[in-house]
Amino acid sequence: MPPETLSLPQARRVALAAQGLTGRPDRAVGMRDVQRLVDRLALLQIDSVNVVARAHRLPAFSRLGPYDDALLARAAGRSPRRLFEYWAHEASLVDVTLQPALRPRMAAAAEEAWGRIRSVQAEQPDLLDRVRAEVADRGPLTARQIQHEEERSTAHWGWNWSSVKVCLEWLFWSGEITAARRNEQFERVYDLPERVLPPAVIAAPTPDPADAVRTLVHRSAVALGVADERSLADYFRLKRAQVRPAVADLVEAGELVPVTVRGLRQPRWLHVGARVPRRVEGRALLSPFDSMVFERGRLLDLFDFHYRIEIYVPEPQRRYGYYVYPFLLGEELVARVDLKADRAAGVLLVRSAWVEGAAAARGGEVAQALGAELALLADWLGLDGVVVGTRGDLAAELAVAVAASGLG
Repeated sequence: MPPETLSLPQARRVALAAQGLTGRPDRAVGMRDVQRLVDRLALLQIDSVNVVARAHRLPAFSRLGPYDDALLARAAGRSPRRLFEYWAHEASLVDVTLQPALRPRMAAAAEEAWGRIRSVQAEQPDLLDRVRAEVADRGPLTARQIQHEEERSTAHWGWNWSSVKVCLEWLFWSGEITAARRNEQFERVYDLPERVLPPAVIAAPTPDPADAVRTLVHRSAVALGVADERSLADYFRLKRAQVRPAVADLVEAGELVPVTVRGLRQPRWLHVGARVPRRVEGRALLSPFDSMVFERGRLLDLFDFHYRIEIYVPEPQRRYGYYVYPFLLGEELVARVDLKADRAAGVLLVRSAWVEGAAAARGGEVAQALGAELALLADWLGLDGVVVGTRGDLAAELAVAVAASGLG
């Protein structure tokens, strides 16, 4: 029977096991491993920042080690398609079997989509019709392949979309079109869902909104292992008012078990299939967009790890760095490093390295393990070595460890 009470270390181990962070395969990784990852995590967040590697590539490396990147590209871009792109936890590659559960979100685009793309229906209906017809007739297409000359606004850095792009994003949000893939410039290549998604997914009935939320909350619970209401809502960016009745239904169905985590105040639920390991071994660098670190309050509760992404913080005000990776060793987050892949120089730069709290007492051990993980990451990225800067209270020990390994 699932326990009614968990200690904080037990809850940490449940969370890590649910996320697949208890150790890597000791063999070559294949498509079955990628499929198991999809089954476990349900989604991989996408982000355009490429300072180390694209965000969706990194969770698989953290869990599987140096896998062949073509496996993930195939899962997301070729038949039999295992992942499709949609707004799940922000832009994400999502388990394709969840597409029906996301259709109510698509149907609610007029209420939930960003204001600018919502307005295109009223302001440019003729252009919207033309763009829809272009994709139907000529897809797959990028925004740049649909010819439309106009003067673009420069009011919003990074979001100066053409009107065609705004139309495409409305059609994408509403589910009328989808992404066949991303091209080498990381642009969406749009096409009709029936030409991209598996026939069985297209033929699947659309659930009513309550059933759809229940499905998404269930998958969130599988991915999280043990979670409070806030975390269950955050995983698929649901409203907590939607999640509450879904949790009650899943408890009644025996899928979720109410649990108390000693030392934490908020009620939590344990997925009935979650493992409670006696110990967790392994190591992993977690990208800023890894599902293990999605909900910052949960990270603080379970790991006493305060984490924020500082990309948009002015450089003089950053505490740890631009693109900082928490480092997991065993069942603790013991360090964090600001990383950059310097592709021109062929090295992985560690711009700062910091040890966490009690882990400072074993800084040498942390530095050795972190150095080995950085070497593995550099090799997977096709880089020749690791260069450690001087910033941070772990930097000196890490530099020694890297130099001793011959990687510096």
